[in-house]
Amino acid sequence: MSYFGTDGIRGKFGELPITPDFILKLGYVTGLVLIENNNNPERKPSVVIGKDTRLSGYVIEGALQAGFNAAGVDVHMLGPLPTPAIAHLTRSFNADAGVVISASHNPYFDNGIKFFSGDGKKLTDELQNAINDKLTAIMASSDNNDVLMPILDPAQLGKNNRINDAKGRYIEFCKGSFPYQYDLDHLTVVVDCANGAGYSVAPRVMRELGANVIAINNEPDGININAKCGSTHPESLQKAVLEHEADVGIALDGDGDRIVMVDEAGELVDGDGILYVLATQGQTKAKGVVGTLMSNMGLELALKDADIEFTRAKVGDRYVMQDLEANGWILGGEPSGHILCLDKSRTGDAIIAGLQILAVMQARGKALSDLTEGFEVLPQKLVNVRLSQMQDPFEHEELVAAFDKARATLEGRGRLLIRQSGTEPMIRVMVESDDEIECDVMANDLADKIKTVLG
Repeated sequence: MSYFGTDGIRGKFGELPITPDFILKLGYVTGLVLIENNNNPERKPSVVIGKDTRLSGYVIEGALQAGFNAAGVDVHMLGPLPTPAIAHLTRSFNADAGVVISASHNPYFDNGIKFFSGDGKKLTDELQNAINDKLTAIMASSDNNDVLMPILDPAQLGKNNRINDAKGRYIEFCKGSFPYQYDLDHLTVVVDCANGAGYSVAPRVMRELGANVIAINNEPDGININAKCGSTHPESLQKAVLEHEADVGIALDGDGDRIVMVDEAGELVDGDGILYVLATQGQTKAKGVVGTLMSNMGLELALKDADIEFTRAKVGDRYVMQDLEANGWILGGEPSGHILCLDKSRTGDAIIAGLQILAVMQARGKALSDLTEGFEVLPQKLVNVRLSQMQDPFEHEELVAAFDKARATLEGRGRLLIRQSGTEPMIRVMVESDDEIECDVMANDLADKIKTVLG
């Protein structure tokens, strides 16, 4: 079995695989894999570990640290920092891997672990599979009461040290992505920190660049992360922007790699809108943009009008990254707000993406609402069909015929997406159309047909 999902290992804390004993083993076997792949035997492998603000992060941090040390790996502790900060500091410290303790936009009772390779990118499939194989073996050994973590030489145990200037290093990195000829002196910016990993650094970055910053949801208590706030719940940000008559609002998610924005009129600008602005009006017009299967067709049409290529990757920023590298492009992302600006950072970074939008506003002398004028979101309807057990709808000719008919009807002005959930017995039906009524009717009709055929 594979313990890894599309974004590392994630689940409810206290239930496998997010238990202290499992995490201890994860740290240990990951350390062994790093040692096996160490090209410099004279240098002990090292990792950096950062986390978001969940209370369970303290327990997971300690278990991971012990596992790495037992394998003979040194650990640099960064404390609460956004996921992209860990990616950056992994490279900065010349570490062999970076580890993030976070469940991103999930509620506080979930947690997870995701890894970066030494170059600050998501872990390769080869290394991830090697870790998973050792995990599978050690979990089987635990059932037989075998020795789980043999220590060959106590003199080779790893050490720990806490990096006290980690926040400052990352803040300077973010500020360095903002064009030197501009500042934010004339902008009022509301920053919704989601009570998460960016609660301290995000407002500081904006303030140090000159903005009048109003920070909200920036007092984490370990359990209020993502609680009716942040990028998944932007209502409080929209309200705050209007109340303070701010120029713009920025919302992060719990681990700081996802962003949505709000213009001066309180209107939401999601990841698609951010990509449109950066692609068409950024410092350099984009050659091409990588979206995902979930990107609104309105983005595709708007980029076509601007003579910018557009391709769709599978859902997940690692797949967006793969397509960007294959095409030699630098800009891509998801509607949910994972935005990759590869000329600035090697991973999705909410703060850096937000700064690039603010730079465009300053360079053009325009409000965010003006910058998004050429982008029209097509009406979209998403219907989830829950099944008693997962079945593939494409194995049924009756359903395939219905899907083909719908696609023919929408051709050139809309889109149909049928997806199987990767975590539960559910089929997701998404219809986009230039006709809102057609969009709603078609999505519900197809959902009803799936229910009838699959049960």
